[in-house]
Amino acid sequence: MPESRQASPPPAKPGGVTPRGGGWLPHGFHLGTHSHPDGQLVYAAAGALATTTERGTWVAPASRVTWTPPGFDHSHRFYGRTDARLVAIPADECGSLVAYPSVFAVSPLLREALLALTGRDRRPPEAEKRLRAVVVDELGETPQQSLHLPEPRDDRLRVVTDLLRADPGRATTLAELGRAAGASERTLSRLFHADLGMSFHRWRTILRIHHALVHLTDGQSVTDTAVACGWSNPSTFIEAFSAVVGQTPGRYQAGLHGD
Repeated sequence: MPESRQASPPPAKPGGVTPRGGGWLPHGFHLGTHSHPDGQLVYAAAGALATTTERGTWVAPASRVTWTPPGFDHSHRFYGRTDARLVAIPADECGSLVAYPSVFAVSPLLREALLALTGRDRRPPEAEKRLRAVVVDELGETPQQSLHLPEPRDDRLRVVTDLLRADPGRATTLAELGRAAGASERTLSRLFHADLGMSFHRWRTILRIHHALVHLTDGQSVTDTAVACGWSNPSTFIEAFSAVVGQTPGRYQAGLHGD
């Protein structure tokens, strides 16, 4: 996580964030399904969050921000004690942003703009609009798909993914899962590619990394996290985590505490 000032958000209302868009939330805090007429960015300046829509789930540690366009039903869950920052982007300012939920990397400039828009100091409306323009400009890059876990439409796939979600660390093979779903291994393999755009192995890896982020945010060691999330040894976990998140689990965990 880039080193920069940590602007303090205003105190949160009991159980939630303030209208200003900032507040500390407890581990496991959940905002149920809702939608907005405007677009919304949610950033965890500390901690981590998951944004879920009908298109799937995006997990965002402090190096990412989730984006939900106007009108999309969505929910949020926060992991670790989270410094949550919510920024509304008026619908008439969303034209250059992607029209589907996404997650973006947070550059140093984007981080500072998000903190400024959700800090204690209020600015005139025109000044805030200029800050939002900086945010939108920084989000002009292609959104990242590495932490996106798509939701299946096929009923047989839903059985499989539900079983995996219930126990991400389970070592069950696709053939064994197929017996529970009433489909062959070959059929399920084809469905993963056709319905979800990725292999069974890739989907399960991203699911496990979602859970690994939660474990690491909660203070568990890299070794314990690897075992709990289904890796046979820490080195293979570190390799997979680094490939998806862009940094090692140890570096990610150190960044949570500003080390």
